[in-house]
Formats: sequence, structure tokens, C-alpha cells
Amino acid sequence: MLRKILPYIDIARPDHWFKNIFMLPGILLVFFFKKDLLSDISWLNITLAFISACLVASSNYVLNEVLDAKKDKYHPEKCYRPVPSGKVSIPVAYAEWIILGAIGIAIGFAINSHFGLMTILLWVAGTLYNIPPIRLKDHAYADVLSESLNNPIRFGMGWYATGFLVNPPLSMLLAYWMFGAFLMAMKRYAEYKHIGDEDRAAKYRNSFNYYNEERLIESIFFYGSFFGIMSGFFLARYRIELILATPIVAYAMAYYMHLGFKPNSPVQKPEHLFKSHKLVLLILLAFITCVALMAIDIPAFEKLFNTPLLDQVK
Repeated sequence: MLRKILPYIDIARPDHWFKNIFMLPGILLVFFFKKDLLSDISWLNITLAFISACLVASSNYVLNEVLDAKKDKYHPEKCYRPVPSGKVSIPVAYAEWIILGAIGIAIGFAINSHFGLMTILLWVAGTLYNIPPIRLKDHAYADVLSESLNNPIRFGMGWYATGFLVNPPLSMLLAYWMFGAFLMAMKRYAEYKHIGDEDRAAKYRNSFNYYNEERLIESIFFYGSFFGIMSGFFLARYRIELILATPIVAYAMAYYMHLGFKPNSPVQKPEHLFKSHKLVLLILLAFITCVALMAIDIPAFEKLFNTPLLDQVK
């Protein structure tokens, strides 16, 4: 019995639930803008929010597994997944997709209406990414931008899970989106290099009909630059002290790229990136530094960067 159930658990990808850690910055940033909320927050709602996000994400993963099966057979590893290898009943998998999504969204609305709407947005993003004729994952650039849209959605889920119903800063949402696009474009590059055959790559993923190494690297640079500009806008507007964390963040991103260029790169499977101890250490260091700088005021540093140059000229 267990052997029959395991493939259905597998296609829900519980090993990808760690991605919902992207909700955490949304939660923490709320406390920066509204410090008194920390004493009133419902930790039950926070827990339910993560459960809801995991269920909706798993619903999207199930749909992805079903609709990608024909393409996955052209991938050297993914051809052994439960759906292309015939271990899953397609009608049952579709039922799993609906049930997981419905339960996740229901929990979301039980938390508050804003969070519930974010769960719907996450689920709809998954359907647009996967279902023909739109199927954004088949289109170059739209594939990366649509999948990485889950980043700002998760940020919003973390933000609204606290019960703070004011909209988050647009600059942060855009930065979060472009950061996700940077990660995803590097993943695409690693996949393309790993397959190592243009025709086979195009059969596996339609967007590889257009992508090549040069175009993928150009897009990685674009997304990384856009992330930096939007992050800079947020820092200048809300928290200039965070500039001190930028070298660590930039180094972590550069090291992620370094991993992406390696043969059989771990970047292809984000759920395995924890095995790269240096990357994990850099991420933790960047995260701790950012949290500390959100809490510590450095008036002299702020004055240094906010010198009224126009007043001096006058």
C-alpha cells in the first residue's frame, strides 16, 4: 500500500517546501515597519500560513509533474520521475492537484482575506505557468519571469500572515521578483549545459528552442542588475544601513553563479543546494547581517549617505 502512495507524495514535492522560507523576509519586514505588532502576532496564524503555502505549492507541483511528463522523458534524470515512468494514475493526480489547492486556499482565507487572495494568486500563477495554451513555461523569458513571480507572492504571504494589511513596498516586491528571476535563469543555464545537446534540450523544454548560452547569461545579468537597482531604491528610501550588507549579498550571488557554471551543477536542483556548505554559510551570514542592520541605527552612516549636496551647491 505504501509503495502505491509514495509516488503521489513524491509528485507533491515536499522536499521543495523549503522554498516557502521566502515568506520569512515578509514577516520580518513587517516588524521593522510596525514594531508593536510583535507582541500581538498570532503564531498559530504564522504556522497555518506556512502550511497553506506548502499545500498550494504542492498543488502546483502535482500539475507540473503531470503536464511535463511527455517532456521529462527527454531529460537524463527526470525521465525516472513517477509520472513519466508510469507509477501514477493521471486522474488521481488531477484529483490530488485540486484537493491540495482547495485545502491550501481554504486555510489561507481562514487566516485573513488578504492572505487568502495571495494563495489564489500563487495557485493561478501555477496554472498559467503549466496549462496550455498559455503555458508560460514554454516561452523564453516568460518562463523565468512567471516562475520567479512566486517570490514576491510568497513575500506578500509572509507579510499578510502577520495580520498587517497595509501593502508592502513596491520596490521590495520588484527586487524580490528579480532576485528570483536571477536564481531561475541560472538554473536554466545549468540545465541547458547539463543536457549538452541543442535538439534534446529543445525537446525537453520549448524555451530552449530560443535560449542559448549567450542569451541566458545576458538575462542573468539583466535580472541581477534589476534586483540591485530596486534593492538600492528600497535601501535609500527606508533603511540606508543595509548598504553594509550588500557586499555579502553580492558575494553570495556570485558564488551561486560559480556553482551554476560547474558540470552537473547543483543549481539544477535547488532542493540539493544545502549540500553546498559555503553557499549555505553565505546565505546565513547575509540574512543575519540584514536582520541586525534592520534593528541597529547608525546615525553617522545615514548622515554620510544623505548629505544634502544640492544645498551645498546653493
